[in-house]
Amino acid sequence: MKLFAGNSNRVLAESVARYLNIPLGKASVRRFADQEIFVEIQENVRGEDVFILQSTSFPTNDHLMELLIMIDAFMRSSAKRITAVIPYFGYARQDRRASGRTPISAKLVANMITRAGVDRVLTLDLHAGQIQGFFDIPTDNLFSVPVMARDVKAKYKQLANVMVVSPDVGGVVRARALAKRIDAQLAIVDKRRERPGESEVMNVIGDVRGKDCLLIDDIIDSGGTLCNAADALLADGATSVTAYTTHGVLSGGAIARIGASKLQELVITDSIQPTQAVLDAANIRVISIAELMGEAISRTATEESVSSLFD
Repeated sequence: MKLFAGNSNRVLAESVARYLNIPLGKASVRRFADQEIFVEIQENVRGEDVFILQSTSFPTNDHLMELLIMIDAFMRSSAKRITAVIPYFGYARQDRRASGRTPISAKLVANMITRAGVDRVLTLDLHAGQIQGFFDIPTDNLFSVPVMARDVKAKYKQLANVMVVSPDVGGVVRARALAKRIDAQLAIVDKRRERPGESEVMNVIGDVRGKDCLLIDDIIDSGGTLCNAADALLADGATSVTAYTTHGVLSGGAIARIGASKLQELVITDSIQPTQAVLDAANIRVISIAELMGEAISRTATEESVSSLFD
């Protein structure tokens, strides 16, 4: 087994390598003067079980092309099996045709990765579960809920006063999974989205009065949804609101918006390498998924069950 990484999340790749107790593979991923991407594998991989860790985060297209070219390089270097480890799968929010004459970009990207020559995919908290079906190769979708549940139990000594909240109806399954693990009650924020990137909170379903609320979501981009949800929960009598989100996209003015919001804390994972601005933010905290990803990689390499990680 050998683990390699592109340029999207070297810090996470190094942490995973330490967990697996193996060195991070030697590969050069650089650009020519015209920004063409060039990849050179700097060690023998013939007959090896190769794992490539690369989030397709900002700049999404550059990191996606890095992944595709790395897959091709390993295929042509006679690797026995190639697994693309994609902690954050970009384009996942384009998983259906929301209106006429629009693409299903998540399916297109899945086709590109498959055609490049990868044998299997390992990813984390897909925006929509059906994206697994977009791949015609084995695809494991891991869940960050166990990592979040462990952090919640360490932070809150009295879980009886904690309530898990889904920021929309679509995230109820994810929220219920966390609530089940920490034996907490569940509430839902019903919202109406007027236009892309903006949301209007309409109603809170559930009694949150006097509760420490945990908002849970898969992606935080502009931060508008979670900030509005926090306002609604506090208006309904919640004692505090903390948000747990797997993928911290945090585009535009999201960091400033979170800093000025009524959220007590935003907790994100390192599926996307956090910027210095994120690390410096007073109310944003990063927890690592290195152990989860490392264990899944190890089990894949030894042909053990990955799904049992979440039993």
